[in-house]
Amino acid sequence: MASKDGKILIVDDDEDILVAGKLLLKRHYGSVVTCNKPEHIEELMAGQNFDAILLDMNFGPGESSGDQGFFWLSRILEIDPQAVVVMITAHGGVNVAVDAMKKGATDFIAKPWQNEKVVATLSASVKLRRSRSEAEELKKTNRTLVRAVSEPKQPILGQSAAMRDVMSMVDRSAPTDANVLILGENGTGKELIARELHRRSLRADKVFMSVDLGAVTESLFESELFGHKKGAFTDARDDRVGRLQAANGGTLFLDEIGNLPLHLQAKLLTVLEQRHVTPVGSDRSIPIDVRVIAATNVPFVKLRDEDIFRQDLLFRLNTVEVTLPPLRARPDDVPELADYYIAFYARKYGKAAKSLSPEALDALRRYSWPGNIRALRHAIERAVILSEGPEFEAEDFQLDSQPNQAGDVADVKADAKSSENEPDADLNLERLERRAIEEALKKHRYNISHAAKDLGLTRAALYRRMEKHGL
Repeated sequence: MASKDGKILIVDDDEDILVAGKLLLKRHYGSVVTCNKPEHIEELMAGQNFDAILLDMNFGPGESSGDQGFFWLSRILEIDPQAVVVMITAHGGVNVAVDAMKKGATDFIAKPWQNEKVVATLSASVKLRRSRSEAEELKKTNRTLVRAVSEPKQPILGQSAAMRDVMSMVDRSAPTDANVLILGENGTGKELIARELHRRSLRADKVFMSVDLGAVTESLFESELFGHKKGAFTDARDDRVGRLQAANGGTLFLDEIGNLPLHLQAKLLTVLEQRHVTPVGSDRSIPIDVRVIAATNVPFVKLRDEDIFRQDLLFRLNTVEVTLPPLRARPDDVPELADYYIAFYARKYGKAAKSLSPEALDALRRYSWPGNIRALRHAIERAVILSEGPEFEAEDFQLDSQPNQAGDVADVKADAKSSENEPDADLNLERLERRAIEEALKKHRYNISHAAKDLGLTRAALYRRMEKHGL
């Protein structure tokens, strides 16, 4: 039986039809509205939504062409394109009713009607209306989610010559469907550039799907990217759509592509070449249409090493190559970045947005920032929280306790070795932890995934400790 909360509108100039229809349908629906003048349809639809509308094909004595029904059908659909309209016609007007269905009507009922037929037709029509409404709501929700996921998390700042070159590459490559490889150290903003490429592309209204390959274990790689069928392995309790299929029509961002093992690189290459993905446990391939943007902190010279990265996959990924400069190579951008983060964290923590003293600004510009923009952001966040003066001073950023140059792993090892030989070696746990993190980061050229693995930590735990120690 149809839901009791449904709302039906019956439009007919025959009062007997209106009365009979209302008596029949009010047992099945919460509200049945009748109208004997089609001119009132617009007013009725303006004030309420109907799950289904029963509309007569002809109004007035002697009318049989159905032209009036066609007119009001089109008017109803103009007001509400999702409206479900069931036409009422005499037996001789069935062909006319069929024409009305071609123009957008959902079904028709012939006079004199059978009550069971009317109830069944209206039940199906109401279900259709609700399905359409749910589908439309899902579309709206999806569009909102796509915008929320795809929007850049912060603006791309910097007017230095190096950044102008980067943005020039973005301007030229974004409107195309060419795959892009973004190179740069950790913390230089590779994901921001990827999002900007998507935002300016022809796929901007579709999803931007980001996958951190450094955080995906080898055993879950295929399930994560390709999806799986229920029962494909022990924990596969339901079907799962992979990231490649979820990004269909949009952009797939493969972060830390350089961390992908060679045997998994081969699987990714096959999918990108064939443009089909086969979920784990399925024998049916699914076509995909995605633009691939990849990023890595591995130097390009290492990517050219066949023992590290498949060259055929590299050729597939770097149709366009964008190299982000480290922050130490663009000191002129430091003031703009600093002002942005000072204002951001001042709002976040309810602090006054103080200015930088000339000495502080000079110190920020001269510092090498081995963690790049991420390190600058953390230093400013800490300063906003702890600074007590009228303006930010150089010591508020604790730069003197951090390396003043990019540093050399050998220096750190030498310090550690000398400490071991001293009888009064520093055993403070905080400082030992800081030195261990610094050494791991430099050893792995600030590759967070590799450094975390070396330290026996997760990426998230390493990030927390880096923030704790201002690294």
